[in-house]
Amino acid sequence: MRIAVLDDYQDAVRSLDCIRKLDGLQIEVFHDTQVDPQAIAARLEGVDAVVLIRERTRFTRDLIERLPASLKLISLTGPLSGQVDVAAAAARGIVVCSGRGSGASAPELTWALVMAATRQVALEDRRMRAGHWQTTIGPVLAGRTLGILGYGRIGSVVAGYGRAFGMPVLVWGRDGSRERALRDGHQMAASQSELFARSDVVSLHLSLNEGTRGAVSAADLALMKPDSLLVNTARAALIQPGALLAALQAGRPGFAALDVFEVEPLPASDPLLAMDNVLCTPHLGYVTRQGYEVLFGDAFDNVLAYAAGKPTGVLSAPAAGA
Repeated sequence: MRIAVLDDYQDAVRSLDCIRKLDGLQIEVFHDTQVDPQAIAARLEGVDAVVLIRERTRFTRDLIERLPASLKLISLTGPLSGQVDVAAAAARGIVVCSGRGSGASAPELTWALVMAATRQVALEDRRMRAGHWQTTIGPVLAGRTLGILGYGRIGSVVAGYGRAFGMPVLVWGRDGSRERALRDGHQMAASQSELFARSDVVSLHLSLNEGTRGAVSAADLALMKPDSLLVNTARAALIQPGALLAALQAGRPGFAALDVFEVEPLPASDPLLAMDNVLCTPHLGYVTRQGYEVLFGDAFDNVLAYAAGKPTGVLSAPAAGA
């Protein structure tokens, strides 16, 4: 069985303990990202199974229809989050399997960004290396309002971090999310608009789907305070395209901390990278050694289960006659 792993930027996969699960199988790891569908399809010629690292390469219908006939399995690291057109895969006779999320890594990075952006850590580091000393002054978090949009597995943990730092927590989301947040002792916003208007820090934790794509509008961002911070470690597409850049240029919110972008890897020419009021990290939310062991361990288990004729974690099976 021939297996390909795409987009391993850091050459990390071969250093994981879980790679031993695939001993005896042929595995090829690619470290660069191809964007041309025909080039990706050519890369996978003769491959039986492909392991995807989250959304680094999106398997759209256009790409899937170009894939070689040999490819019969797409094994995801983590749950599905829109990176594969499962209906198109099923129509081509390809099984799609998913695994678990990566645990504590995303909430921890979220809180690291909240603290670093609030105290301008990255900016002060750059200026200190250039010979400057104490060029900004930031607030404490205690007493400021933390707004959580989406109170699920990650948002609830981030809310707990906020409470530990003395921040009142304000929540908006679906009915179930709001009910859980109330049980946990947090405040409910009357609407999404109120969440953005009242919060000093807004952190996005919605799952991306067709109902949440573009859920944060330019009007929402315009309601934020001039000294407020927007944090997005979830998905860039939760915000309407171009809305965040325009909002930052207009001064509401005053700051942003971002781990996800409309185009990844983010080009060095992107205007967000030139702004002192924006802190950027290269989609590190799930990228930890412990998290990778879980994500790839599940993905490799799904490959082995498929090879044994007993697939697990199946999201879509081939359509009849495919």
